[in-house]
Amino acid sequence: MEKPSPQVTSPPATGVRLEWHALPPHVRTAVERDILGAAVVGARTQPGGFSPGVAARLTCSDGTRAFVKAVSSEANPHSPKLHRREARNTAALPPGVPAPRLLGSYDDGTWVVLVLEDVEGVQPRIPWQRAELDRVLAALADLSTALTPAPYDAPRTEDADAHTFRGWQQRLESGEWGGLDPWVAENLPRLVELSSRWAEFAHGDTLCHADLRADNILLTPDGGAVFVDWPHTVRAVAWFELLVMLPSVAAQGGGDPEEIFAAHPSAEGADPDGVTCVLAALAGYFVHHSLLPAPPGLPTLRAFQAAQGAVTVSWLRRRLGE
Repeated sequence: MEKPSPQVTSPPATGVRLEWHALPPHVRTAVERDILGAAVVGARTQPGGFSPGVAARLTCSDGTRAFVKAVSSEANPHSPKLHRREARNTAALPPGVPAPRLLGSYDDGTWVVLVLEDVEGVQPRIPWQRAELDRVLAALADLSTALTPAPYDAPRTEDADAHTFRGWQQRLESGEWGGLDPWVAENLPRLVELSSRWAEFAHGDTLCHADLRADNILLTPDGGAVFVDWPHTVRAVAWFELLVMLPSVAAQGGGDPEEIFAAHPSAEGADPDGVTCVLAALAGYFVHHSLLPAPPGLPTLRAFQAAQGAVTVSWLRRRLGE
């Protein structure tokens, strides 16, 4: 029996933000001197996103603007690696891709700073508005076309996510089933089996952002959309991008993920059983990680994953007819 997708109210995607002026003086000086070429006279911290550091729009003394992201290993030991990866990935994107240009980066081994083009735009409203979602979905279809074949040698998702998408297996092996949805607990061995073939279906040669959420999207005045924060790029089948984005959309009031997925150009010709296998693996990722302790500096991450996990499990049950 089909069950409607729940409208889950998810917590905001936020890390612990620092102000620009809270950066060590030597870091600010290096960024102003070597990248911006002018002193910063104004900084507006931006909401949204999980980075536990600086995320601010800067205005310089010469009238130029930039967007800065900065994090230290002291705030979160994993985040500097993501910033370094984002710098490499963003620099490798071909011209014309709707993403901010990388203007420069700073790395002293503790602090990693990215200075990016300041894109004029706003994040989609939450709960999602249909007109804004349609803009994003149209831009996503164009993005998929532009990034097929992948313009650079990003990791294949079956390699990059080999451990990430073993959530059901990890939960089964741990013997810790507390906090699981009753249907999940009852079907855990079956979910392990169902998700075991995800890699063969996710394989492809489209470059995917692989972490699209409302806080990683800017709606621009020209009616388009720009996609920001690119540390997680992988090569995968074209519909993988849409599949991993829709749980956050549904959790933030964006509608039925099954209907949106089926109507999107990137899902045309997708193997139904393959989609279900990858969806099962994605559900395992969200549910398993939502039950882990929160990482340093990311107090809302687990609740956000739990909300996406609830949506994804419901979507999976619908595809299975249960």
